[in-house]
Amino acid sequence: MDGFTYYNLFQTKGIEYLIIIAFLLLIIPFWKLLNKPFEVPVRIRDAFKTLSASILRVPQGIFFSNNHTWAHMQRSGDARIGLDDLLLHLTGAVKVAMLKNPGNAVIKGDVVSEIDHDGKKLTIVSPVSGKITAVNHVLQDDPSLLNSDPYGKGWLYSIKPTEWVAEAGGFHFAAEASTWLRTELDRFKDFMAASVSRYTPETQAAYMQDGGELIDNPLSAMPDEVWKDFQEEFLK
Repeated sequence: MDGFTYYNLFQTKGIEYLIIIAFLLLIIPFWKLLNKPFEVPVRIRDAFKTLSASILRVPQGIFFSNNHTWAHMQRSGDARIGLDDLLLHLTGAVKVAMLKNPGNAVIKGDVVSEIDHDGKKLTIVSPVSGKITAVNHVLQDDPSLLNSDPYGKGWLYSIKPTEWVAEAGGFHFAAEASTWLRTELDRFKDFMAASVSRYTPETQAAYMQDGGELIDNPLSAMPDEVWKDFQEEFLK
C-alpha cells in the first residue's frame, strides 16, 4: 500500500516504552501507599495504652475530694468544681447531665451531675457546700472537654462556698494529692479483681495488659454491675 509503512512494534524500542509506562502506572499508587501515614485503628491503639499514675494530671492549686471531684477557688471567691483525671481515665469518654441550675443551694455530698458511657451511669456529688453561680453548658455540646481538659474547660459548676475553710481541710492538695491518686489507682486494681471475678471472670483480659498493668479506660468494657459497685466504692 503506497505511502504506508508497517513497523513491527516487537522489533523496535516501542515494547520497551510500553513496559516502562506500565511499570510507572503500577509503581505510582504503590508509592503513594508507602508514603501514606500509617494510622492504627483507634480500638487497637487504645488496647495497648496502659493506665499508670505517671499519666495522671495533677495541677497545682487544685483541691481533690475523696469522691473524685475537685475544687479550685477563683479570684472572684467562687469555687469551680469538676471531675478528676483519674475518674475520666477509668471511664473513658462520657456525656454529662447537669442536674442543678444557678441559684440552687447544695450541700457537700449532694448529687449535682450524672455521667454516662454507653448507657452505664455514675452520679457525681458536690465536693463543697454553697450556692451555684454558673453551669458549664458548653459540655452539653462538647462533652469531650471533660476528658481533654478536665481542670480547665471541662469544669462542671461554679459555686459560692459557704463552708470552704471547714470542708477544704478534708481535701487532698499538691504532693499529697499525687500520693492519694496513686493509692486510689492501686485500690482500683484490687476492686476490679474482686468485682470482675464476681460478675464476669471471662473478661479479665478486657482490662489488664500482660504484666498486670491496667489498660486505659478499663471501666468502659465492664457491665452495669461493675459500674454500680464502683459508684459505691469510690464515688460516695
